[in-house]
Amino acid sequence: MEVHNLMEDLVKSIIQEMFDAEKDKTSWCTCEHCRNDVACYVLNRVKPEYVVSSRGLAYSEIDYIDKLQRMADVVSLIKEGWAKINASPRNHKVQKPSTVLPPIEGPAFNIPPIMGRVFHGVTFEPMSDIDVFLMDEHNEPVTMMDENWQNPIRLYKNTGGTFIFWPRPVKADKVGKLQLFSFSILAKAEGFEELSHFVGLKIASEANPNLQFSMQNVHKLPDLYMLPYNQDEDDTI
Repeated sequence: MEVHNLMEDLVKSIIQEMFDAEKDKTSWCTCEHCRNDVACYVLNRVKPEYVVSSRGLAYSEIDYIDKLQRMADVVSLIKEGWAKINASPRNHKVQKPSTVLPPIEGPAFNIPPIMGRVFHGVTFEPMSDIDVFLMDEHNEPVTMMDENWQNPIRLYKNTGGTFIFWPRPVKADKVGKLQLFSFSILAKAEGFEELSHFVGLKIASEANPNLQFSMQNVHKLPDLYMLPYNQDEDDTI
């Protein structure tokens, strides 16, 4: 079964052309990370066009006028997304050189993506403008799958308090070995008690590292709450 979103091809193609053309003419970042961020921004705002294998490709070329309009809409969204992402604190910091991690071959412990949400413990509103960390048993930040996955993760108003980490696979010496991995979710915010939540995962090593992300494999945590300091009785629920 080969289902494909034609809009994804269109968006990626236009982004590559625009960014490459402006690379030496603009002060805005044109790195691969920003290209991916802009692609996500646009694809979350356009209607997908799904086709099955090659059968839909010919159909997609039929209405030329509609295609031109779609391209104009995509270009407009790319400019809008590029402006927003360029102004984002995460992307506007001084970039460190890209770190290419050595590949893992052979048996590995495939740690699933870890997902959760952080709420205000009194108002139950999603927390925002805070950093959430995934720490290992030595109280060090866990290495992520690649540089597109952040640790810490910054929570913003439009993310609904949601965070997701995808730890890098850990090399194993054989297949089928069981090992307990201990992690903790940490978050601090001015006026709130520090959040610390333990996560223990018993994982069996597999023949190869899993490099494909899937929501079906995500380990979902219970909702987490940050409690403000010095709350009067009248303010509690």
